[in-house]
Amino acid sequence: MPGMVDAHAHVGAFRYGLTTQQNWQLMANLAFGVTTSHDPSANTETVFSISELLKAGKLTGPRLYSTGFILYGADGDFKAVIDNLEDARSSIRRTKAFGAKSVKSYNQPRREQRQQVLQAAREEGTNVVPEGGSTFFHNISMVIDGHTGVEHNIPVAPVYKDVLEVWGKSEVGYTPTLIVNYGGMNGEYYFYQRDNVWENEKLLEFTPRSIIDSRSRHRTMVPQKEYKNGHILVSETVKKLSDAGVKVNMGAHGQLQGLGAHWETKMLQQGGMSNLEALQAATINAAEYIGAGNDIGSLEKGKLADLIVLTENPLDDIENTQNIEMVMVNGRLYDADNLNEIGNHPKERASFWWENNKYNQAFPWHQETEGFMKGGCGCHIGHQ
Repeated sequence: MPGMVDAHAHVGAFRYGLTTQQNWQLMANLAFGVTTSHDPSANTETVFSISELLKAGKLTGPRLYSTGFILYGADGDFKAVIDNLEDARSSIRRTKAFGAKSVKSYNQPRREQRQQVLQAAREEGTNVVPEGGSTFFHNISMVIDGHTGVEHNIPVAPVYKDVLEVWGKSEVGYTPTLIVNYGGMNGEYYFYQRDNVWENEKLLEFTPRSIIDSRSRHRTMVPQKEYKNGHILVSETVKKLSDAGVKVNMGAHGQLQGLGAHWETKMLQQGGMSNLEALQAATINAAEYIGAGNDIGSLEKGKLADLIVLTENPLDDIENTQNIEMVMVNGRLYDADNLNEIGNHPKERASFWWENNKYNQAFPWHQETEGFMKGGCGCHIGHQ
């Protein structure tokens, strides 16, 4: 099937400085079949540097699009001051010059400011992907004004004819990120409660153990009805919007790199989407939403060679998307279990930092305290 396209993927590009040669966030995504990521909020210099390194084959990972720094309206050290159309034009031109296809308009408090960003973006041919910050009327004004789409779920569910009609006719997309659901339990917790995530061998191959353990071993346990009235109810609203004509996209928010994309696809299906509809949201819909639908998102002659080879059919069970044997990005073929390149230029991947320093145990203090647990002190000076 086509490689998965994560339309809302924070890939760890907020920091300054050089990236590692073995960037585990990128490689985790690729190993789980995400061949394209769109990061709608990142450090501009970092994320576009990483994108160029990926294009040049110097890093292994999905092809990477981004907005760079967001056009943030609230006070802070990176506030984007937009008081007129010329301010908006300046911001959009700067963002476009970095190589961005999109800009994120976030928390510009006045509607006229958001409209100025939209006008400037239309002039420059740039997508605008805003976020309403869990404010329903903010979200709906974004739809009415004609943004490219709305990021994160609207905080009201269910919705009725008024919302379905105005959004369905607007051509405004929707990336609900159910994994960090507004207005109820985050969908992420559903999977930590259901699965022993810390035992997922592929996840352990590409993610530091400390991150997996801190998220999954000490679980939040709630009655199932909390999820039914949480992310599943929101997902049912997503399905109604989809049926009304809204293009829905998969976006996993970077909560758990790689595996999170499959969780998000499953949660779209939980709300009533067919398996095929959920797969479309995770491939061609998301590709078109980020402005790359002519190049990726489906298997067609003339498109870029991004695909995944599965051992089981996701049309039978949507969670079969996780059963990946091989992944190809830009014509380069990898073993999905370890990301050894197995195509025209076979190459074993190098070690991650935690493999180099041997630090990737669930409880690294276990061996040191073994003597204490058996009755010895296990802690005297010089003990190794």
